[in-house]
This record gives sequence, structure tokens and C-alpha cells, in this order.
Amino acid sequence: MTSTTPVSASSAVSALLNATETAAKTGSNSLATSASTTASTASAGAFASLAGNENEFLTLLTTQLKHQDPSNPTDTSNMTSELAQFANVEQSVQTNTNLTRLISLQAEGQLTTDKAMVGQTASVSTNTLPLQNGSASLSFSAVSGEVVGVSVANSAGQVVKDDVVESSSGTNTWKWDGKDNSGNTMPDGAYSVSVKTVDSSGTTSDVAFNVNGTITGVTKGANDIYIKMGGAVVPMADVSTVSSASAAS
Repeated sequence: MTSTTPVSASSAVSALLNATETAAKTGSNSLATSASTTASTASAGAFASLAGNENEFLTLLTTQLKHQDPSNPTDTSNMTSELAQFANVEQSVQTNTNLTRLISLQAEGQLTTDKAMVGQTASVSTNTLPLQNGSASLSFSAVSGEVVGVSVANSAGQVVKDDVVESSSGTNTWKWDGKDNSGNTMPDGAYSVSVKTVDSSGTTSDVAFNVNGTITGVTKGANDIYIKMGGAVVPMADVSTVSSASAAS
């Protein structure tokens, strides 16, 4: 694994930085939204709707019983059908409740296992870059001599760091010392990052990359397990590899 080499400015480089800055600013919108809160809201809304249907059915049924046709009060054909519908709705509510409990128990077991990863280094496929203890890094694969641009934006959508490097063949590591373009030290936390390359005609394209960070916690959302890397929170499903701190160094 090799470090990247800075390159000088040009018209192609300007186009590259414009593209990476735009992407980094766009990605910063997701930093202000909690993934676990979003997932929880969607799940609760679906259950509330189903439970509400059951209550509405009970109200309708009791109202019908109060207003039976006095000329034919013993006709039970419609009531039998409605009772069957009620049983189906009630069963669906109970099934959903039991399934939610089962998923929760499985998630709790998985959470206990995943907590053993705290303190280890994770490589994650995400555009959320964790700045921890004034340091951050990401890795990408490229061919030798490829011009690669990196832009970092904060949660307010402000670009704080730009860099253009010439890659080596294979896996490259880009490191950030936590200082912005003016040399000011930025606070630890979650930042949005974009990585792109440019050809001789000025056409830019995305470069696949993974961010690296130390796992500081594991938490459970409504539909997924999330890892914390300082101020960054990302889904466990996006984790590519986990290694001990000694192995990563």
C-alpha cells in the first residue's frame, strides 16, 4: 500500500476539483440525518397503520350491530364475513408484533457479538469520512500516474479540504491531517468526502474508495446494526474489513 503524490494545477485539475467539491457538498446533506431514526420511523408507521385498521374495524362492527335491519335481525351472513375479516386483521397485527420481537432479539444477540470490534480498525464503503484525533484516511485502487482529486466537506456543506494527487499502481492511501485549505485545525467528527479522477480531455469520473477509522461503538437501529467511528455512524452492512489496530498500523 502506497501513499499518494501531489500534482500541480491545470485546467483538467480545475475541472476535477469542481466535480469533487460538488459531490462532497451534496454528500454532506446525509451527515445531518440519523440513519437509525429514519429506519425507526418507517417501521413504526407501518405498524401504526395496521393497528389503526383494527380499531376502525371494531368501531364499524359495533356500529352495525346497533343498527341492524329490524325486519331481518337474524341474518348473520354479513356478520360472519366481517368477523372473519376481523380475525385476519388481528392475526396480522399479532404476527407483526411477534416478528418485531424476534428481530429485536436477534439484533440484540448480534449487537453483543459486534461490540467485540470496538477498538479495531474498519474499512468502510461510505462517503462519510471520520476525523478522529485529528487524523483521517481513505484507500482506493488506481493505475500508475492517474490524477485523482479528493474533496472534504463539513455538515454545513462547506468544502474544507481539497487535494489532487498522482496515484501509484495498486492500492493507494490518502491521509488527512485534519487541517483545512487555510491550515486551520478542524474539529473531530463526520465529514463528507468525494474521490474522482480526470482524463486528458477534462472528463471526470468516480473512483471507488473505502474510508478507514477506529470503531468506537456499536449501536442498533430499527433495521440494521451501525458502527460508530468517532462522530461518524455507518451501517454495519457497509463495512468491508475489520482488523486489529496493530495489524492496521
